[in-house]
Amino acid sequence: MAILEVHNIEKAFSSTKVLKGVSFELEQGNVLSIIGSSGSGKTTLLRCINFLETADKGKITVDGDVIFDSESKETLTPKQKREKQLKIGLVFQQFNLFPQYNVLDNVTLAMKLQAKERPDFKKNKKKIYAEIEQKALSILGKMGLSDKIKNYPCELSGGQQQRVSIARAMALEPKILFFDEPTSALDPELTGEILKVIRELAAEHMTMVIVTHEMTFAKEVSDYIIFMDDGVIAEEGKAKDVIENPQSDRLKAFLSKISD
Repeated sequence: MAILEVHNIEKAFSSTKVLKGVSFELEQGNVLSIIGSSGSGKTTLLRCINFLETADKGKITVDGDVIFDSESKETLTPKQKREKQLKIGLVFQQFNLFPQYNVLDNVTLAMKLQAKERPDFKKNKKKIYAEIEQKALSILGKMGLSDKIKNYPCELSGGQQQRVSIARAMALEPKILFFDEPTSALDPELTGEILKVIRELAAEHMTMVIVTHEMTFAKEVSDYIIFMDDGVIAEEGKAKDVIENPQSDRLKAFLSKISD
């Protein structure tokens, strides 16, 4: 059974149609990379799945739970919306860390806010917060950031900030982790350390959707690749096939420009 089902998603801004009926499925434990030229709709698609934009039409299901359906008349309460959002984690291009908080606080903040909704929170606040901190420390250790937990974002390199962003997303245990051009804001020498982290997550069968311009990386780490062009999926298939044996002239042209 697919953990992510996207059906006929459409999105327009004013008179400009950005998504024109996008549909795909993703199995649990698989990695999907989305490639395409700037303006093809890649990031808008991710933003619609992650509630940062509301699609005009279509249906999105995560782990059997419908998180968006344009045909539904149901109005979600803020709590219901948060619960659905917790199924998916997003790592942004520009890190989006809180500059006033140190590394540990950036990772624990969302978990602490979530914990306040637990019925036993007031009674067990100290124990709950201690468990949250221990969980954050474990994830930060995995990211190679154990010695940076008291540092602030301004004291970190771009690669370190992105690893904190990944740790923050993972801390909420999402069903699917989304990456929107995770290396685009990094110097080339820092790109490798982030790609290494994503490779390690893939090896652990973390379900991921990655918008990327790194074609070699996409071929190596992905199970499947979607090529978007002008708001539609122009080509899709197994990663190696899409990159090494493109079928459409449009994909061939795109890959030739990337490799130039």
